[in-house]
Amino acid sequence: MVVAGLVEAANRLLEGRHGRLGATALRAALVDLYEFWLSKAATAAGIDVTGTAPGGVALAAVGGLGRRELVPFSDLDLVLVHNGHPNIGEIADALWYPLWDARVGLDHSVRTPAEALKVASEDLRTAMGLLDGRHLAGDAELTSRLVSAAREQWRRTARKRLPELAEATRARWARSGEIAQSAEPDLKYGRGGLRDLGLLEAFAAAQLIDRPGEELRAARELLLDVRTELRRNLRRDRDVLGAAEADVVAAELDLGDRFTLARKLAGAGRAVGYAVDVALRAAVEPPRTRFGRRPARTPLDDGVVLHGNEVALARDAVPARDPGLLLRVAAASARSGKPIAHGTLRTLGDSAPELRAPWPEPARQALTELLGAGEGLVDAVEALDWTGLWARLFPEWGAVRDLPPREPVHAWTVDRHLVQTCVEAAKLTTTVARPDLLLLGALLHDIGKGRDTDHSELGAKIAAHVATRIGLSDEDTTVVAGMVRHHLLLPHTATRRDISEQETVERVAKTIDGNPLLLDLLHALAQADALATGPGVWTEWKAGLIAELVGRTRRLLHGSAFSVPDPLDDTQRELVAEAIRTTKGQVRVTVAGNLATVVLAVPANAELLTPAAGVLALNSLEVHTAMLRSHDGGRVGVFTASPRFGTLPDSTLLREQFARAVAGGLPLSQKLAEKEKAYEAAPTVAVAPKVLWFDDETAGSSTVVLELRAADRIGLLYRVAGALRRCDAEVRWAKVATLGSRVVDSFAVTPRHSGVDAAWRQRVEQAVLAAAS
Repeated sequence: MVVAGLVEAANRLLEGRHGRLGATALRAALVDLYEFWLSKAATAAGIDVTGTAPGGVALAAVGGLGRRELVPFSDLDLVLVHNGHPNIGEIADALWYPLWDARVGLDHSVRTPAEALKVASEDLRTAMGLLDGRHLAGDAELTSRLVSAAREQWRRTARKRLPELAEATRARWARSGEIAQSAEPDLKYGRGGLRDLGLLEAFAAAQLIDRPGEELRAARELLLDVRTELRRNLRRDRDVLGAAEADVVAAELDLGDRFTLARKLAGAGRAVGYAVDVALRAAVEPPRTRFGRRPARTPLDDGVVLHGNEVALARDAVPARDPGLLLRVAAASARSGKPIAHGTLRTLGDSAPELRAPWPEPARQALTELLGAGEGLVDAVEALDWTGLWARLFPEWGAVRDLPPREPVHAWTVDRHLVQTCVEAAKLTTTVARPDLLLLGALLHDIGKGRDTDHSELGAKIAAHVATRIGLSDEDTTVVAGMVRHHLLLPHTATRRDISEQETVERVAKTIDGNPLLLDLLHALAQADALATGPGVWTEWKAGLIAELVGRTRRLLHGSAFSVPDPLDDTQRELVAEAIRTTKGQVRVTVAGNLATVVLAVPANAELLTPAAGVLALNSLEVHTAMLRSHDGGRVGVFTASPRFGTLPDSTLLREQFARAVAGGLPLSQKLAEKEKAYEAAPTVAVAPKVLWFDDETAGSSTVVLELRAADRIGLLYRVAGALRRCDAEVRWAKVATLGSRVVDSFAVTPRHSGVDAAWRQRVEQAVLAAAS
């Protein structure tokens, strides 16, 4: 029998000349065909198929042939095993050369069992390949001895090699993307693909996990079927499923169209990817340390800890009575880049109550922190989505979940594109006055896709419903809906109209109802959307056109981004009077749930902002809003804050510490430095702080408003206040807003000993940026 006959027989199977075979039957037929030919070829090459001759030789299959999963146009992975046979070179040549001449792909080796085991001890690919070893011809006992020894060696050494394997796996994922959310998934190497199923089998062979269950077996069958039909259709060895081939493959598998196929593949990819993720954590990072001690539990947020290398619930957390706990867990995972423990996800799924409309402010804060966390958002959302928790927060997500894009320029499915847009938007949060609205708009801008209607119009209605449900004001809801409705306004206008014409600029201004905030948000969203679409979509040319259009429109609108704080109420005026009468700092705390309103007052000649911010940070209070005003010979600051973790501090302690800080008797800088060292984590998104200047028309030319946009950190407000004081900048009023992990702080400042000139502004700006960096 010659190889030409083998190739011709394989072609007949692929072409279905004697009846078209289904994907599973085709793979079985290919296995039988190649096994038959290799058995005959082994005999012709001089291999004793009885295994009784001295110096035994065996031909073994690994890879797809070894697993009986041979798909069309696959290489043959073969091992010629021998015990020092004197003619092994001639036998090998007689086997390999006909295959090479016929252009049959071949991955081969010729080794003694000892040589094979030595290579396996040094090379992961070889070690895992031998786990699939299967006898084809020759000395069956020789094959059995090798495969048994390879499996035993793997069981003994697997745990030591898992860190290397985990690193290689994550590098492969970074190169090949994911099955679940890619517009063109790599069926073999992508995350959740066939190579990952091989990993799970290897973990099971090392007795580190149980054998894959029914769900993963079904995922394997689907991936193999799709790979089989893809290669049969293309007539070559390709594993990336493109949109052009997906419809054909879907039809061959009786799945209707590529959209149905994409959703089935996404489900399979998610199941496999999640199983590998859990297996890697369980195998590489076992729950106890080497000497039996449990890993440390480091606080991350209220009710949330880092347990070993996983985000978990604190011991005193009560999920059934804490509807915002789910979002805090997800935000902590996204910020830290650490996975959520499987048990925590299960507990939240069983016990977490529904967040009822309107969401409380802490829940909105946690959502903004989650959306602004950067790359860590992807895995956090995927974990919630896989366990059904994301759909509890956003039921609207089901329409875009695993939805393939209709435009080939998109690299991701629609749901992943939305999450990726948030990742890109997180880098732009210091370019806008409302980073929380930017992130929410990024999450929802394509939420209307998947229906036969204008996705921007439908999306705006959905976005307004979501914004109302999570508790945004009517004004903010209108802005978010406007972002979704008009998210294509700037790129379409800039690239399709003459932006030098006044009529074009006026049309843009009219479309956004003259709202300068919406203009800036749309500018940032246009960039994030393009960057999240695919490579080459956001170009310098497009960026320049949009920036010029935005600049012309902004000059037309003449809008400013800040607003003066509200006046004091009677209670706050009374506290100022008490501070003046006693000449001491005064504190009054009111509590609503886990949110405190802290009012601090001092006489006019005493410093307020620096000691107030320092004392609050020292007590692990995260400031959400702050308002500073002067009144009748005194000054007052109204702060809303909540504990980063734990409970609110005792109000008596706050009063005592604030009085000492105002009098200069509390070393705040030293104590805060110690606290930051103990608790501060590296930011997940490196955003450069930004300072903007505005003229304060309410206070005359001697006062200007400095607006700081930066990433929040423990003690940030304290450091900024200190920087202003060192620059002789008197704070007339201040308005502070913490929006998730970003701050937008406005300070009306007046030079104490000079005028408002360029040199003074530059000195203040540099000091503030240094404090915020």
